[in-house]
Amino acid sequence: MMMALGLFVFSLHTAAYQDFQRQTNWRHPSSSRVGAAPARQFVGKGEDTITLSGLLVPELAGSRLSLDALRLMADTGKAWPLVEGTGRIYGLWIIESMSQTHTLFFRDGAPRRIEFSLTLQRVDDSQIELLGDILSTVGDILR
Repeated sequence: MMMALGLFVFSLHTAAYQDFQRQTNWRHPSSSRVGAAPARQFVGKGEDTITLSGLLVPELAGSRLSLDALRLMADTGKAWPLVEGTGRIYGLWIIESMSQTHTLFFRDGAPRRIEFSLTLQRVDDSQIELLGDILSTVGDILR
């Protein structure tokens, strides 16, 4: 297992990604001042984005159904926990966008090569918030 988004597991059999890119922003708006350079103030963390890019070759590795499953997850609009295979918890993420490029086709039109890119946006504030949600859900189940 490379990574799991909710119940979807990224692996060689489903959809292995070759690139993992993360961009995090911090907000520092400026205020104009007379006779001086604008002042900046830190007002908090900005957006956190992860982009996973990969290649499926259905004859060898990966499945077109995996990308369909990710589209269905995105259609729900729900946030999903993102957990690395090492056990690192990234938090709750939504699927913001997905692109696919099909090339090298069989006679029936099925692609031999599918490049994909998945963009995720973080929606929780902290790991503590995620832990709190998990604990309350487990508490509800045990009642």
